[in-house]
Amino acid sequence: MKLLYGAILLTCAPLLLAGNDAVYPTDKIAAFVFEKVDVTTLPSAVRPKSVKSKKTFADYGYVARELDEKKALLDPPQGASQVSIAVLEAQKSGIYVCVNTQSAGQSHDRFQRVLLLKLKNGLLKGRETWREFDSCPVIGGGDKDSSSY
Repeated sequence: MKLLYGAILLTCAPLLLAGNDAVYPTDKIAAFVFEKVDVTTLPSAVRPKSVKSKKTFADYGYVARELDEKKALLDPPQGASQVSIAVLEAQKSGIYVCVNTQSAGQSHDRFQRVLLLKLKNGLLKGRETWREFDSCPVIGGGDKDSSSY
């Protein structure tokens, strides 16, 4: 009986471990981020007002104006902030991006942070990270409300 349990465990082990190693693209990473990022997990200064059943930038009406290998400039729907995303580093552990927003209002508030995006359930979940990149200094905002997973 112990031998049977051991055989079952060895057979199922690859299936259990397969979910831990997400596969990230090696080219057109910015387009992948635009399509797959779950904006509900981003800091409040970046994400649009939450609407049930909407998860991605496209769901909220954002359109990619400029989209290249490592950078995306997103045109917002009426009244929302413009967002730019720059891919800083893509690793097996996730994708580091610099997210920058500029509000269209009179205050012209600016917010910039380094986020770590990890693939979970088909979407990229984001959170602020401790890693710093010279090309993405922290600008604006003081909240630490991005969700962790």
